[in-house]
Amino acid sequence: MWFLGWKGPSGFSATSTAEQVTHGINGTGLTAIVTGASSGLGQETTRVFALRGVHVVMAVRNVESGKNVKETILKEIPAAKIDVMELDLSIMASVRKFAAEYNSSGRPLNILINNAGIMATPFMLSQDNIELQFATNHLGHFLLTNLLLETMKKTVRECNQEGRIVILSSLAHTFSYREGIHFDKLNDESGYNCYYAYGQSKLANILHANELSRRLKEEGVEITVNSLHPGTIDTNIARSHSYVNAFVKLVGKYFLKNVQQGAATQCYVALHPQVKGITGEYFTDSNKAKPSTLAQDKELAKKLWEFSLKLTDNGSIF
Repeated sequence: MWFLGWKGPSGFSATSTAEQVTHGINGTGLTAIVTGASSGLGQETTRVFALRGVHVVMAVRNVESGKNVKETILKEIPAAKIDVMELDLSIMASVRKFAAEYNSSGRPLNILINNAGIMATPFMLSQDNIELQFATNHLGHFLLTNLLLETMKKTVRECNQEGRIVILSSLAHTFSYREGIHFDKLNDESGYNCYYAYGQSKLANILHANELSRRLKEEGVEITVNSLHPGTIDTNIARSHSYVNAFVKLVGKYFLKNVQQGAATQCYVALHPQVKGITGEYFTDSNKAKPSTLAQDKELAKKLWEFSLKLTDNGSIF
């Protein structure tokens, strides 16, 4: 049970905070993109990265909110290097625009944190006509990562230091549809279950990380790709369900991680020297863990990769 603070092989536990797992780490000279950086885990990751000297690019839907977070962090850390850029992961045109602007800016890219997400929303289609949770949680990050890869590879070559891609999944990946991914019924409203659809998108996150890791290893590129479960945390991700939010607010302080603890694993995987060279793994509580059998299915990962390429190339599931 996480609140007992049992430490794993890394020396950290579920009660460890993002500041604790990065204590003594100097991130000066590193540049990171954090999606969904204007609240929750993304905001705390941005703050701790800045505290460690990392230059952070906040990729956010609401630029005004992002600028407010930036100003708050600058009051605490006056030397922080933070930029704010607009990104709506549910819209492929927005992802392409963000990537084009970033790639042409001349900035390096050492770390990519695919953090943003939505949870258990009613059935909706994205602007590109794709089920919204799959579009936002998986497909937007899939496209973003692919479009930024060349910049990250260039940074790795010039800095002679490995790049790290960190993809947030969830324990909810174990509660997907029975077959894992609804390839043929992604937009089928009649068979839609908001919780299974969330689990499907989180399963896709792990499969994406595993397949990208395999491809980069084959290519001989020094970029690691890992996924993780941050823990059950009191954030606003369940904002679509007021009764869930109310319950979380009532009991969360007794049974759930706080945001500082929730952001620990992604900060650990992104910055800690213990993780150097480790790729294609799944982490929880700042330690390696085992995901579901479906999440370890290599053929399913390859099938998802091809499916995602088709969607991002054509913008249609038909």
